Amino acid sequence: MAKILIIDDEKAIRNALKDILEHEGHQVEEAEDGAKGLDAAKNGSFDVVLCDIKMPRMDGMEVLEKLMAHNDDIPVVMISGHGTIDTAVDALKKGAFDFIQKPPDLNRILVTLRNALDRGDLVKETKDLRKKVQKAKASGVQMIGDSKAMLAIKEMIDKVAPSDARVLITGGNGAGKEGVARILHEKSPRHAGPFVEVNCAAIPSELIESELFGHMKGAFTSAIKDRKGKFELADGGTLFLDEIGDMSLAAQAKVLRALQENRITRVGGDKDISVNVRVIAATNKDLKREIGEGRFREDLFHRLSVIPIHVPSLSERKEDIPLLAGHFVAMICEEQGIAAKKVSEKAIKELQKLPWTGNVRELRNVIERLVILSGKEITEADVKTYATPRG
Repeated sequence: MAKILIIDDEKAIRNALKDILEHEGHQVEEAEDGAKGLDAAKNGSFDVVLCDIKMPRMDGMEVLEKLMAHNDDIPVVMISGHGTIDTAVDALKKGAFDFIQKPPDLNRILVTLRNALDRGDLVKETKDLRKKVQKAKASGVQMIGDSKAMLAIKEMIDKVAPSDARVLITGGNGAGKEGVARILHEKSPRHAGPFVEVNCAAIPSELIESELFGHMKGAFTSAIKDRKGKFELADGGTLFLDEIGDMSLAAQAKVLRALQENRITRVGGDKDISVNVRVIAATNKDLKREIGEGRFREDLFHRLSVIPIHVPSLSERKEDIPLLAGHFVAMICEEQGIAAKKVSEKAIKELQKLPWTGNVRELRNVIERLVILSGKEITEADVKTYATPRG
């Protein structure tokens, strides 16, 4: 059921619209002139406003302008018995959702109303999403855990973040390498600048150079315009090269030059472009072994690993599982709109027995499954039943 305001000086029109809308189950309020209608719209919480154009005290176009200045999220449908195309265009330019001529057609009114309500729902969902994103940004990335290994990493981050030193983060898939990179950025003097991530393993080798350094129009078949690469986009901030061990040797050579000279050249271009970027790299591979087998440049390795940080696997810090589980339960309950749940001590112990080959990422997925499928408390039996997916 929607709450709808009708602003019209003709009582017969107000009554007709009210009967139609209340028959559809909506709550309706009326105003007999523009001034009263504007006050009602500002002070009430309406989903849609239906407003006549020609009215005493304040005409509908003035109501529309003032209402849009007050709250442009409210869909306003303008109605007129003397409408012209110019009037309709003017109303739409000033923010009206739609324009309907009198006498209003029943089907047209209902279709317009449904579309306006759908638009209102979309606006609300977008606002809610923005709030969640802002909240996530405000809270920042967190490193959960007080194990010896995690305390050492936190101490290292605090020492390294204020500098521009390059960092090479190693560890298994899902261990939290990206989180370390983001915290390094957030705690650095570059935190107001961009944090640009490149997953080197997800980009085909023939496209990685264009992705990193950009390209000029006509450099290759699909290069229909000039395009900045990630190095330029990260200027003044941090460039995170994830899975650097999967980068082609040709691209490695160009990255090495960029690190040495702080300059890049777009694919198909001949002009050097200066860049001011802090590079943080991460890999799940043993780069020294990759060097020995000819798949990674030793000189690039030494350029990247000024500060090495190793993120241990979850199986190496199982004492952090109680804190991680509690954090994920609270976060997922809020995301899913589920009442807060507890995790029993026996359930925690059962979680600590599992191998966790997927590390923290796997734990987060398992906790989400347990939150959705368990009762008010996550029990040992829930962990035994749901922690491991059954084929």
